[in-house]
Amino acid sequence: MKKHLFNKSLRVLLLTNAFILFAGAMLGPIYAIFVEDIGGHVLEAGLAGAVFALAAGITSLFSGYVADKMKNRVLIVVIGYMVMGAGFLFYNWVNSIATLFLAQIVIGIGEALYSPAFDLVYTRHLDKGKAGKQWGGWESMNYFTVALGAGFGGWLAYRWGFTPLFVIMSGLCLISSLYLLLLPKKLF
Repeated sequence: MKKHLFNKSLRVLLLTNAFILFAGAMLGPIYAIFVEDIGGHVLEAGLAGAVFALAAGITSLFSGYVADKMKNRVLIVVIGYMVMGAGFLFYNWVNSIATLFLAQIVIGIGEALYSPAFDLVYTRHLDKGKAGKQWGGWESMNYFTVALGAGFGGWLAYRWGFTPLFVIMSGLCLISSLYLLLLPKKLF
């Protein structure tokens, strides 16, 4: 019988998180072009990144506390994924720097909602003696999905523009959240 490096719970977490990371990576390398398309410049692109990070940093403090207190941490992950998906979809209506900042805040909150809870659930399901390998697997998945997402996102925006890109980014978040939501509770 073939033994997997990752147990079933970790495989599900890796798959759903890969969709989220892929979605975020789709915009990464072409983000400045999008900011320019709505009338912004390099400074606004940088400030939008700062707004995202501030929103995520503040939210992480609270979401980590909530994740420690809640029994169903996967539900927090689901909510975070959904909020990120809503933020990605909202990009379709961004037409000014102010609305860009609002989208960045929503996405930052979504990422910060899910991250501490995801880390808790992932850590809880690590196999004894395999923590380094299994966290290393997550790191590899992160880099591979970013590489694929960046290339695919650039191609998609080049070929069809930003609207389908944002819809697909949002869709990947929705798929991940619904998949986690519909799984049997005993898996986690």
